[in-house]
Amino acid sequence: MSASPTQLATARAIHRRTGRTFYLASRLLPERAREPTHVLYAFFRVADEVVDDPDPESAAAQRRELDALRAEALGEREPTSDVLRAFQAVRDEHDLDDREIEIFLDAMTMDLQRTRYDTTGELEEYLRGSSVAVANLLVDVFAPDLDPSARPHAAALAEAFQLTNFLRDVHEDVTRYDRVYLPREALHRHGATVEEIEDLRCSDGVAAAIEDELERTEALYREGVAGIRYLPEDVQFGVLLAAVLYAEHHRLVRRQEYDTVSSRPSLSRTRRLAVAARTWFHWRRSGDPQAVFETVSAIPPADEGTAAAPAEGSTGEAPPPDDETTSDTVTSTDLAWALPSVPLERRPLGTVRRAVGRVRACLGGEWK
Repeated sequence: MSASPTQLATARAIHRRTGRTFYLASRLLPERAREPTHVLYAFFRVADEVVDDPDPESAAAQRRELDALRAEALGEREPTSDVLRAFQAVRDEHDLDDREIEIFLDAMTMDLQRTRYDTTGELEEYLRGSSVAVANLLVDVFAPDLDPSARPHAAALAEAFQLTNFLRDVHEDVTRYDRVYLPREALHRHGATVEEIEDLRCSDGVAAAIEDELERTEALYREGVAGIRYLPEDVQFGVLLAAVLYAEHHRLVRRQEYDTVSSRPSLSRTRRLAVAARTWFHWRRSGDPQAVFETVSAIPPADEGTAAAPAEGSTGEAPPPDDETTSDTVTSTDLAWALPSVPLERRPLGTVRRAVGRVRACLGGEWK
């Protein structure tokens, strides 16, 4: 049985409200993958909100809620919400791996038990459920016949997305949820401590640890993007765009001099659209995920380090400032940056506006 239009609309609304970056990229997926992606994301978010409840009755009550969610997700009891009904339909239609569902929910339970991590290995254990399991379930939808040797690329990209979230959200995680995802060993290498983060002090050591973790994450992006070519052609651009958009947060983290302890950087809607248009333009020219990622993303090629030179075909222009605005207005500066490979004197705004317009049309007016 397929999910009903009402159930899909509920899932889509949750995805749009709570996952703006990934939602934008998912709108560029083909319908066969787009609607199941909304459903999976909504399921992940429902589970996440159980453990992120700022005022829970008790940890025991949260565990009971997760246990009920697990039973519904695995078809052991009748679903009690539109999201779980839609999830069961997607699970049946795409033969999702129940073990991956359980591993994901185990990671959610871990959030109730652990709020600090001593080592990178401990954090990677958590990532196996919170991100890699998510990737494996999405692969079951996008490319069920994917060569098993390509799955490590999907795992690397999923870990990169999650680590970007952690590095971007240091302030929010510690102030709202009393969680610190920077491992103590990463902080200690620079003479920093978890207590500094708890006190919202971004010392030079904390900033250096965040910089190191950012670079480690960028290596995972490179490994993950290298595997996009193994996916079916109709989903490649959507996955690539998700990688470019998540990586764009690294530009903002660096602009804040790695201080995400004091405040959380955020991409404006205007910036997300401009990045999408720029990525689409280069994708239409080459169709090579790795080449496009190296050209348009905030992550330099491995041999260039953080002070990367402009990619071939680029003017070297900096992106327009990101002002946190929620305005729909796209300025001439935003539009011109979207096609950096065209020399300035031969870059009519009409051409750029058409590129942006095509991306926006693909989104059906839902890019917000």
